[in-house]
Amino acid sequence: MKIVDVDLKLFRWPAIPETVLGPHTGRFSGESALGLLRISTNEGIDGHAFLGSAYNPATNDGPSLISFLKPILLGKNPLDREWLHHALWAKARVTTTRAIGAIDVALWDIAGKAAGQPIHRLLGSYRDRIAAYATSPVYTEPALYVEEACRLKEEGWTAYKIHPPCKPDKDLAVARRVREAVGADYPLMFDALWHHQYAEALRIGMGLQDLDFLWYEDPLSDQDIGNYVELRRKLHIPIVATEQPFAGLDSYPIWLTSRATDALRGDVANKGGITTCIKTAHLAEAFRMNYEIHHGNNSLNNVANLHLAVAIRNTTRFEVLLPHRSQKYGLVQDIEVGPDGHVEAPSQPGLGYEIDFGLIEKEKISTLA
Repeated sequence: MKIVDVDLKLFRWPAIPETVLGPHTGRFSGESALGLLRISTNEGIDGHAFLGSAYNPATNDGPSLISFLKPILLGKNPLDREWLHHALWAKARVTTTRAIGAIDVALWDIAGKAAGQPIHRLLGSYRDRIAAYATSPVYTEPALYVEEACRLKEEGWTAYKIHPPCKPDKDLAVARRVREAVGADYPLMFDALWHHQYAEALRIGMGLQDLDFLWYEDPLSDQDIGNYVELRRKLHIPIVATEQPFAGLDSYPIWLTSRATDALRGDVANKGGITTCIKTAHLAEAFRMNYEIHHGNNSLNNVANLHLAVAIRNTTRFEVLLPHRSQKYGLVQDIEVGPDGHVEAPSQPGLGYEIDFGLIEKEKISTLA
């Protein structure tokens, strides 16, 4: 089998609701451009992935994918994923991890289709379903978090994670209000969005552990490893870090050898694909640590993340970022959380979810080839 073509079809993502996910995204709304990546082979098997998000259009990453990564792929066997993985990462200085990740996902899609199996079967399935948790956007008022958490608990979601206002005087108050509303036994997590200095992070972490939160995520800058070590020494609430920076496998060892976090984190966009993530999950397992899968910011990335989540033993839940309309677009039917708060493993070959080609053609902007 040989790769004969690579193209990226850009299409409109309209009607995105006003959303804030943290200081890194700011407030976004309206329209973005998503990219449908297609890797074509001489055997008629195409691999697909989405590139882009509601706040970061594919027009940012797409040109470098075509200019620098496409030439590596042409004429190669798409099943030689390990060779291709290293060749793609050699171009990391002139492209992005998101572009590398999209190609890697599409290569796994080809492999699954060629084998007639869902990707998680090729990875080595560990389970056939996984509990889901919802992650809030950033709200301006504590009452909005309380309302959302109570509604989701009533709907059967297994846990709720807070993206706080990122104001030290308000963040802990939000956590208290939500804990009081949902009760002592409902699992809650807190994602501080890399926003705090050490003293603030320590104070908030002490409050969160008193409130029996499940984990404390990204309290400090992703470069501040020394203070992560100190923070972990002072707190007994588990710290979950490393979803940033946008980097590959070699960004993780310092966190492990320094004992700077209680669990690792990543997803196919931030870390350059399924290949990086499965290696990292196994690396974490060797250190008796979890690898908690981060959301992927578009529908096919999240499908790829779901394959990872059901294929590895050392992850606990599948993340669903809210609101849905700023995360889900372009599939005939997207991932759905069941009434018992679980998501079923994909059962069809490859990624296993049907792309809405009619919608994409209707909203087409251009094709990069």
